[in-house]
Amino acid sequence: MNDPTPPAGPADPGTPPVIDSRAGFLAALHWGLQTAVARGARSILWSDPGFGDWPLDDAAWLAPLPAWLRRPKRRLTLLAADYAEVPRRHPRFNGWRRDWAHAIDCWQPTPDLAGEVPALLLDDTGVSVHLIDALHWRGRAALDEQTAALWRERVDALLQRSEPAFPVSTLGL
Repeated sequence: MNDPTPPAGPADPGTPPVIDSRAGFLAALHWGLQTAVARGARSILWSDPGFGDWPLDDAAWLAPLPAWLRRPKRRLTLLAADYAEVPRRHPRFNGWRRDWAHAIDCWQPTPDLAGEVPALLLDDTGVSVHLIDALHWRGRAALDEQTAALWRERVDALLQRSEPAFPVSTLGL
């Protein structure tokens, strides 16, 4: 069955926030996730070198994801240069991810491409949140299909040269 994208309206979280501080970046991430879910995105990508500054341990951040992931053909993709800090810094997310591992893919690029992993939230409906300068907390949040399409091409090139990473559980003897 087709899953039409709901029209923008009361469920549309509004204008993208300005990213000019850490608080602005976090607000933009919340806006991006809420907008993606409200617009009926089928896929959402979170990309970051290590997810240290993301609100992955925030209950409000995780709240819309279970209902979204229960819908058919939904996929959350994570791309990181290194996942080492995620279990320590985001234990709530790490535990939550176990229940949804069937709908979440985690990827890590080859070491020579690790420096090219952007800080980005992206969906398939035109939502993008990009932290351009992590030192000064400058970035851009947009609801623009052309910008999102360019990001999808760039991220797809990275994903093609990545391998599965960050398993939910480690098998051992």
